[in-house]
Amino acid sequence: MPDVSVIIPTWNRAELLEKAIYTVLAQSLPPREVLVCDDGSTDESQRVVTAIRDNRVRWIPGERSGRPAVPRNRGIAESKGEWLAFLDNDDEWMPNKLEKQLQHADLLGCRAVCSNATRIAPGKGSQGEYLSVTGTRFCFNDLLMVNHVICSSAAVHRSVLATTGGFPEDPGLKALEDYALWLRVAAVTDFAYCPEPLVRYRDDAANSVRQECVEVWQQRTSVFSDFLAWGERADISGVYLSNVRLRQFQDKIHKSLSVASRSVKKMVAALRT
Repeated sequence: MPDVSVIIPTWNRAELLEKAIYTVLAQSLPPREVLVCDDGSTDESQRVVTAIRDNRVRWIPGERSGRPAVPRNRGIAESKGEWLAFLDNDDEWMPNKLEKQLQHADLLGCRAVCSNATRIAPGKGSQGEYLSVTGTRFCFNDLLMVNHVICSSAAVHRSVLATTGGFPEDPGLKALEDYALWLRVAAVTDFAYCPEPLVRYRDDAANSVRQECVEVWQQRTSVFSDFLAWGERADISGVYLSNVRLRQFQDKIHKSLSVASRSVKKMVAALRT
């Protein structure tokens, strides 16, 4: 089995961070290294990490940026593994997560892999599986419709990131940088997909960067614009660029129809009063 570098971005979540790290160290396929990439924490996070008696765990300091892409990219730059796996500091892995995923990726000949997850709601516990999709792989057009890749489930071969670059650090993609990268990755290789929930995903939007998200159509516009700019620089096949432009056009039509529908409903409601 290939060796894996695990990258965990963090900011002021010492207790949850410690739990996340131990689920990595308990993997049936032991990782080569665990890079905990700080984004200017002011709590006990560094002390918690340095107290873990395992020389594979490294604390990578950094100033506060407020964008997950920045510490993740710092981890990518520091990593040595053949595969890079990403884990958010409030999520956890099942013990066989890496082993099952890399076996599945090898079986399908993919250089990227992801899985389903169990959704954990704060104060409510397990809320069932996060994704309802089936199948064993995601191609570019699958992800163009909707992002099926849970960041804490994703692992990507280093050779792919050499083409795609890391997570976009544009402030306009603050909570979408992972989707922007997954589209780039999917233009290079399909994602192998394990339908089994191999991650415990803590869905806590109120305490994450997602609380600052704009409307969905604006998010998609930012992600698609990023892909087009990257695709032209990287000389990616025109088929991918054309599909993205078509999707942009469809989104504009849907948005216009939605706005028109809301306007008609308001007019009808006004006439009834």
